Amino acid sequence: MNVVCLDLEGVLVPEIWIAFAEASGIPELRRTTRDEPDYDKLMKWRIGILKEHGLGLKEIQETIAKIDPMPGAKEFLDELRSMTQVIIISDTFSQFAGPLMKKLGWPTIFCNELIVGENGEITGFKMRCEQSKLTTVKALQSIGFETIASGDSHNDLGMILASKAGFLFKSTEQIKADHPELPAYETMRS
Repeated sequence: MNVVCLDLEGVLVPEIWIAFAEASGIPELRRTTRDEPDYDKLMKWRIGILKEHGLGLKEIQETIAKIDPMPGAKEFLDELRSMTQVIIISDTFSQFAGPLMKKLGWPTIFCNELIVGENGEITGFKMRCEQSKLTTVKALQSIGFETIASGDSHNDLGMILASKAGFLFKSTEQIKADHPELPAYETMRS
């Protein structure tokens, strides 16, 4: 039995942090896992910038409410789910994902949690597990699933390379050059 494992940001929806960088006028927040392979380092850096500017969860959620899925993403997911099981495996956070999952027709998502103070300040984050995308794919394989995986960033490579089939979607030129063995696509339809 197959299960398709998809990344969320950059694949089905625009990058949340890029949208927030534009909304907040803080260009440093445009940095994503396409640029920084160390997610822990990236998130600690982001939290520092938020603290420096007095921004918290509320402001990010206001931006997320305005984000729509990529053109054709919901239809793609609906069609894919009519053929096989699909799980979105993302390094985003449940506090960010909800409104986006509603717009995508409530697909299954495995993601992480933010630690938020009573005043709405983001003080930390809790990863679901170490190397969550690769670990999840290996766990699915251990219970009899064959995985097919796709994503766009450094943090997707583990799950893509560990799967029976995997490909890059709307990835960077550098990641594509570093992994010429992986098929790379730019659109959801051929």
